[in-house]
Amino acid sequence: MSAHASHAPKRTGLWDWLTTVDHKKIGILYLIAGGIFFLAGGLEAILIRLQLVYPELNVIGAKTFNELITMHGTTMIFLAAMPIIFALMNAVVPLQIGARDVAFPFLNSLGFWLFFFGGVLLNTSWFMGGAPDAGWTSYATLSLNQYSGSGVDFYVLGLQIAGLGTLIGGINFLVTIINMRAPGMTFMRMPIFTWASFITSGLILFAFPAITVGLVLLMFDRLFGGNFFNPDAGGNVIIWEHLFWIFGHPEVYILILPAFGIISEVVSTFSRKRLFGYSSMVFATALIGFLGFMVWAHHMFTTGLGAIANTLFGLATMLIAVPTGIKIFNWLLTMWGGQIRFTTANLFAVGFIPTFTIGGMTGIMLAVPPADYQYHDSYFVVAHFHYVIVGGLVFGLFAGLYYWWPKMFGKMLNETIGKWNFWTFFIGFHLTFFPQHFLGLMGMPRRVYTYLAGQGLEVGNFISSIGVIGMTLGTILFIVNGFVAAKSTQKAPADPWDARTLEWSIPSPPPEYNFAQTPLVRGLDALWVEKMAGNKGMTPAEPLGSIHMPSPSILPFLMSVALFVAGYGFMFHNYWLVGLGMAVNFGCMLARSLKDDPGYHIEPEEIEGKGVKA
Repeated sequence: MSAHASHAPKRTGLWDWLTTVDHKKIGILYLIAGGIFFLAGGLEAILIRLQLVYPELNVIGAKTFNELITMHGTTMIFLAAMPIIFALMNAVVPLQIGARDVAFPFLNSLGFWLFFFGGVLLNTSWFMGGAPDAGWTSYATLSLNQYSGSGVDFYVLGLQIAGLGTLIGGINFLVTIINMRAPGMTFMRMPIFTWASFITSGLILFAFPAITVGLVLLMFDRLFGGNFFNPDAGGNVIIWEHLFWIFGHPEVYILILPAFGIISEVVSTFSRKRLFGYSSMVFATALIGFLGFMVWAHHMFTTGLGAIANTLFGLATMLIAVPTGIKIFNWLLTMWGGQIRFTTANLFAVGFIPTFTIGGMTGIMLAVPPADYQYHDSYFVVAHFHYVIVGGLVFGLFAGLYYWWPKMFGKMLNETIGKWNFWTFFIGFHLTFFPQHFLGLMGMPRRVYTYLAGQGLEVGNFISSIGVIGMTLGTILFIVNGFVAAKSTQKAPADPWDARTLEWSIPSPPPEYNFAQTPLVRGLDALWVEKMAGNKGMTPAEPLGSIHMPSPSILPFLMSVALFVAGYGFMFHNYWLVGLGMAVNFGCMLARSLKDDPGYHIEPEEIEGKGVKA
């Protein structure tokens, strides 16, 4: 191919970020957007706890409280946790498998912008008549027009757009991991984080269509007078619960499996040991993904499914504890006898293990149908859920960010600030959520905006609200740490942790092409194998040659803006806006289909500081 377009047009500043298809930059975009939504969800949580610090307060009214409860859950699950997971998957997975990018760079960009504009659409509800107020699960009939405000329309349209972006991302990572592994990188040599990302992507592929169907049916009910969930007209409210939880329970594993992968990488690196029981860890992860689809009705024990259904779903839920328990023991045995270094990343990883275990144990309690009748819709469930999602996922994300920050940004986070970040967040978390187990057992229902004095609930709620200060301080310290690292002139080395996997064999941050020569993988923990053989870097699998790169494109951004506009058109029955948005969207699809994008090439003489050493 002699007619190489040897250079992409040099793009800088905002234009570069709007048009990029580089997986590393898209990872940073996911991190920034997810971080902003995380702060929004955190602010909502602070207001919730402020209202509940004493009995019978009226800091915020009942209506606003319902909106805050709904938006806190929705924002944290869909707009904060998911994108930060995608940030790490984008930044790390292609590097761990020796690829130059993801399989479909254009779709990667489209997935991000769809998620972002879906999230923005949802949050504009605050300024346009009120946020959704039917709870983050949006149970019918609460979410029908006669029982909730116009905010639920924003929920329905915003999550459809954002969910489409997540689905595209999941498919992209499946194809990337199946097709783009470096020579020698068999499935059973893939790092555990890549395995977790692979299984998570499979869960996304099968789980997200269920919520999409549910949201479409709810959209027809709310906007076009459908009666899918209206019992007065022959609809069925339980159908929404089934559709939501057939998505919603695998979603919990979509969130937690990448955290498991991060903990596996971090514990192994900072114990200077190969992960104990690698193959059992892989099969346990796959089994969790499989069983995750068989437990959804444990959220519905009190809906009257009957004794047989309740028994089967209770047993399946207990069964899923087995592969999860295997993981806990694998991490403990990896540390056993290791040369453990308590860096900030490892503090979060070690803090994760007992915290997540508590969440798992309360999950087993909730899996017993007769007991669940007592716990259901109480603060016990709130405590359990947060021990899994914050004590599990958020601790895992902090561990991953401290671990891979130098690879993403080329700068080291400050360890002293990091340790303050860990202890304030860790102590604040347990102060916030541990008392909620007992509040629930004492009968405090979830989603109530106040409670009466003299019922024994004051102390638990007060401690719970004080704990939020610690979590807030921890989050602020992390942001400060990011700014301190950005201002630092000291560059991170390629392998600051003496790590084991492929991403640490190339400079920090990686060049746009990742690997100058595709590496040859000669075993599990590919970089460690080379270190043990006395090599300075990876053995290349190919001679140095011309590298083909995809061109940047503004089309994903335009398509997402167009769907954003069309979403408003649907909500306000302005079909000119719908027509305009869909016309621009299909126009962009047509342009992408008809115009061949040849990309560009980076020639050997342009490659500075080769990504792999011969």
